[in-house]
Amino acid sequence: MKVAIITGASSGIGRSAAIEIAKGGNGVILTYSTNPQGGLETAATIEKEGGTAVALPLDVSEAGTFVAFRDRVSDVLRETWQRDTFDYLVNNAGFAQTSLIEDTTEETFDRLMRVLLKGPYFLTQKLLPLMADGGAIVNTSSNSATAATGLEPGYSAYASMKGGLDVLTRYMAKEFSTRGIRVNSVCSSAPRRADGTASPTSNSQPSPTSGWNGQPDHESTHRPPQQLGRAMCADPSLPPGSVRVALRHAAWASELDDGHHGHRGFA
Repeated sequence: MKVAIITGASSGIGRSAAIEIAKGGNGVILTYSTNPQGGLETAATIEKEGGTAVALPLDVSEAGTFVAFRDRVSDVLRETWQRDTFDYLVNNAGFAQTSLIEDTTEETFDRLMRVLLKGPYFLTQKLLPLMADGGAIVNTSSNSATAATGLEPGYSAYASMKGGLDVLTRYMAKEFSTRGIRVNSVCSSAPRRADGTASPTSNSQPSPTSGWNGQPDHESTHRPPQQLGRAMCADPSLPPGSVRVALRHAAWASELDDGHHGHRGFA
């Protein structure tokens, strides 16, 4: 059985991703921060459907806790699955907070940076020693970072961090390709309330009827380097299976340093 770690799985995209990944026969380690009840409910849902899940607390804004979290993950892997490695990582935990540039405080900017960019960067770094070769990483990004038109005021800081995450995704794909680890990002529209206004919180519930234009690639040809670690964007939000598809199908993994661009195939 393969094992996936999904951060921010107490609600919304993370919760849906954890449940869908478990349906594929994978074990799940999911994390929660300010909503422990939601995390436990996600784990219980997976268990009720015959899967195996463990919920752990994690504040992705506190990079100093990542070594202890890695140690706890190592314990859980041995205790629950009798193995020393995991296979998939979904960097999903996050939140959205809107403000015009003229009103954005350094505190708001720094908090967004710690959660949306620094957190995935250093959490991935700390977990890499436990990750099996040939695995996959998915980073949850946002359409607000890729849209060329229709920009909405108030998302400058949030979108800047998500744009940085897209760049980080490409460099992860490049650097981790020597281990056969595929890296992609998937993105939804900016989080919104039910009335359509921008939401100050993260992980809006994805719609199962949403369209998704990040279709799996089935070509057996080489790909240019700019398509490594690509972002696959959904509109208006991610359907529940999108992260699972991204983990299994959606990317070429390697870019060889000798200038030849190849692929590792699919998981």
